[in-house]
Amino acid sequence: MSAAKFLAGAALAVALATTSGCRGGTSKESPSAILRNMYQQPRYNPQAFSAFFQDGRTMRPPVEGTIAREMETNPMVGEGRTLDGTGFVETIPPSVVQRAGDTRNLVNRGQDRYGIYCTPCHDGLGTGKGMVIQRAANQGFQPPTFHQERIRTMPDGQLFQTISYGFNTMPAYGPQLPIDDRWAIVAYVRALQLSQASKGAGQ
Repeated sequence: MSAAKFLAGAALAVALATTSGCRGGTSKESPSAILRNMYQQPRYNPQAFSAFFQDGRTMRPPVEGTIAREMETNPMVGEGRTLDGTGFVETIPPSVVQRAGDTRNLVNRGQDRYGIYCTPCHDGLGTGKGMVIQRAANQGFQPPTFHQERIRTMPDGQLFQTISYGFNTMPAYGPQLPIDDRWAIVAYVRALQLSQASKGAGQ
């Protein structure tokens, strides 16, 4: 072996040993940063004074008329609960229908959202035989049909809460779906139940 190959091999071994010794190590030293733009960027701190704005405030007020997302203070709409909080509302709150324009628009929106979020497990008719269930055969994962008496007579508010917070193996869809979309799904489930009732579904 030539001296050059020996020296190259030795240098490689030293480099590997050095880098492997640093992996996962901790240090109390400040991290090295060649480009410090993210560390020393020009910015305002919250609640700080600003000479740029006429009112001297760094933090700007929201645009007039802005409503915070999901800030629904009415428990009938935001939680599906009665005003006294002791039970579930029996029907979809009128304010939700009003925002949709009418019941038809609400049901149409619910059909769209149902097709995205509910069909994989509950299938297009709400019988609980979606593709996820078919592929998870013998895994003990079986959602109920919407056409059984228990769910047909369930208050709309309880169905809304089930969508919002989940139940058993069903995940919560509150984080993915705005309040009105969850009510729209309730409206569509009721439409499914009516359409299948004459066919004896779930009997």
